Amino acid sequence: MKFDLDVAGAVGRKIIERDQVALSPSYTREYALVVDRAQGSEVWDMNGRRYIDFMAGVAVLNVGHRHPAVVEAVNEQINRFWHICLSDFYYPQAVELAEKLQGIAPMPDTQIYFGNTGTEAVEAAIKLAMYKTGRKQFLGFHGSFHGRTLGSLSFTASKYVQRAGYQPGLQVTHIPYPNAYRPVLAGVNGKSYGDVVIDYLENEIFRTLLSPQDVAGILFEPIQGEGGYVIPAPNFVPRLRELCDRYGIMLIADEIQSGAGRTGRWWAVEHENVEPDMVCFAKGVGSGMPIGGIIARKESMVWGPGSHGSTFGGNPVAATSALATLNVIEEENLLARAKDTGDAIKDALVEMQGRHASIGDIRGLGLMIGIEFVKDRQTKERAVELRNEIIQEAFSRGLLLIPCGSNSIRMTPPMNIPENLVEEGLQIFADVLADAESKHL
Repeated sequence: MKFDLDVAGAVGRKIIERDQVALSPSYTREYALVVDRAQGSEVWDMNGRRYIDFMAGVAVLNVGHRHPAVVEAVNEQINRFWHICLSDFYYPQAVELAEKLQGIAPMPDTQIYFGNTGTEAVEAAIKLAMYKTGRKQFLGFHGSFHGRTLGSLSFTASKYVQRAGYQPGLQVTHIPYPNAYRPVLAGVNGKSYGDVVIDYLENEIFRTLLSPQDVAGILFEPIQGEGGYVIPAPNFVPRLRELCDRYGIMLIADEIQSGAGRTGRWWAVEHENVEPDMVCFAKGVGSGMPIGGIIARKESMVWGPGSHGSTFGGNPVAATSALATLNVIEEENLLARAKDTGDAIKDALVEMQGRHASIGDIRGLGLMIGIEFVKDRQTKERAVELRNEIIQEAFSRGLLLIPCGSNSIRMTPPMNIPENLVEEGLQIFADVLADAESKHL
């Protein structure tokens, strides 16, 4: 255990001790938070201590904890029925949610498949791409995270521990993600690193290692999540779309963490003015209810009955929660609010960067914000211990943060977080950052 259990209090500590006996050791925990209740952008532990939530259940609670409209919709559905398998029967809740997703899709003329989780969404996209193209090879990116089941794990490349001991289930060739802050490929002066990566793919990978005619799909994150909240360098996504068109490859956007309005648009790929062939969704769509799936062009939905399915996918309670969540985002104008609040947070972080040498890079769109910490801005040596200290100390002072990448912190509060909580959270962060620098720099 990498953190102090005493902060959980006597009741919380007993629960953690029972957890260690009863639950799988594969779970990772960031700090000794034992949750008792939550509302909006605040969480309370078993001791009654209150925390400001800047992580929203890993970018899941886009409209906050227990939004009244979502609670009302879920309760009403529970009082009607809460399961009847969508693979075998019909019910309006799934149809209404599918129609809503069609209406906000980043490409026209689509159909929807429902699963339960993000990794199931990726698995469905993989299978559909193989079914549609008749090909078996795929392309992925270093630093990516797409899930932990064997198919999606074949793409995941954010941490070695996530793949250690497992045989990949698919043939996936990985190339560098276009991270302009930490480029790994040699570039040309004046050329965007996005162009450098695509040139490497076309001129090296497709020339020496892999025929593009064998590739079923390219799976990418419009903003890399677990890999460090990295925004791709300019030209990368448009050229990726052009390349896929040229070779008949399906372009699959993993929007599991970046979707449902978190970046200020319904889908992060919309910032690139590019239409993918498929979108994988989960997390923020359902406000914590287990739902995920894919949005795909209708022309690609060529699989027939029984080709794929799920007992619980599109569950009526989860579908109701998702529809209510998307309606709240729309009715409360949370896309614009996410942009405005995100801009305000980034402005505050940029001001801090001028006073704190450990902040190497600030990046993000809307309320998907990453802060990368370094020991030296010139060498960009990763300040891992400092980053970890900030997270633990912020928790002790009432602010919930979680990491991404090896030395970054993500800020993903609910899209409707009140301004006063943003200011309070940023003040805690600033105080903790100053103390952590005094210890580690």
